[in-house]
Amino acid sequence: MNTTGKIKYNYDYKRKIRAGFIGCGGHSYRNILPAFQYTPVELIATCDLDVKKAATFARLFGAESFYSDYHKMLKNEYLDAVFVVTDYDDKNEPRYPKIAKEIMMAGCHAWIEKPPAASAKQILEMMKVEKKTGKFTMVGFKKMFFPAIQELKHIMSRKEFGKAGSIYLKYPQSLPPDNKRTDAKAMQWFLDHIVHPASIMQFLMGPLESVYFQRGTTGDAAVTMKFVSGATGVLHLSAGRSYTGPLERVEVVGERANVVVENGIKLTYYRPGDRGAGGYSHGSSYIGKINEAPICWEPEFSLGETSNKAIFLLGYVGEILEFCDCVLKNKKPEICALSDALEIMKFYEAFKNPSGKVIKIR
Repeated sequence: MNTTGKIKYNYDYKRKIRAGFIGCGGHSYRNILPAFQYTPVELIATCDLDVKKAATFARLFGAESFYSDYHKMLKNEYLDAVFVVTDYDDKNEPRYPKIAKEIMMAGCHAWIEKPPAASAKQILEMMKVEKKTGKFTMVGFKKMFFPAIQELKHIMSRKEFGKAGSIYLKYPQSLPPDNKRTDAKAMQWFLDHIVHPASIMQFLMGPLESVYFQRGTTGDAAVTMKFVSGATGVLHLSAGRSYTGPLERVEVVGERANVVVENGIKLTYYRPGDRGAGGYSHGSSYIGKINEAPICWEPEFSLGETSNKAIFLLGYVGEILEFCDCVLKNKKPEICALSDALEIMKFYEAFKNPSGKVIKIR
């Protein structure tokens, strides 16, 4: 579902999903619940272990009820779906698998934040419950819904771009040393964030065949990858970079064309074309033909637009719109599904191996 077109406001929708919400923390307050203004969500109930927070969120975001126990919410309320934004348990593992399975068993669809689980095995267990109940779980891999990344995907499908041969990503993530990578506590921050570049790769390039990585002494790492499609990839985990500049870069190379997303918002398409007049060695100008020139998009920040709001630029509205559409049509999501989560968790688990060896994904 491409979510880069005209947007509706919540009150424009004739049909809405009846939703519960579990987890009234800062991320929910800043990014997820405000996105409901632009999606067909009727917030019925909020839930948090801190009942005062649940009550405050219910009042602020228009819910009818609030709870401190989500089991009671699932029992008492008539809901189509439940959104879940929680933290890690005492084993330093995401709480989502247990909660999502209980939501589906209660007859509701589930939307869960990332990371969806601590292992591929836990994803497979959730998929079994999907099959048993006929309900589904969608994961909040927001970067799949960045407008810039969605348009990059669209450009990749253009005939003149050709077949995607390689991808490069830069992401400021530290990789724990070899002797720490089976320690859930040491790997928690890595798990929390590696899903971001991994979700972009899954969305743009599809599943992986193999992974190889080398870790530097400061935690930076270079990762090379082979995709099932035959394409190759490089992930630069640039943990030591300064936070005074843009954090991320994505580039996909096709056949005499490439497309780049910088800082998550600046999109540049280098269309097929030749050098300036005269070509190599005889050219007098670097200016090429206008119909071959690069195309660049970036948002403006002067007007109070919806398109320049962070909840749009960072994909939150897009992913919730997709979830709502799937709930209303009772169909599994095509992206951010548990099948995507499974591939992403396989990628994460590859890093539990020692550096300097090829890890076969399939």
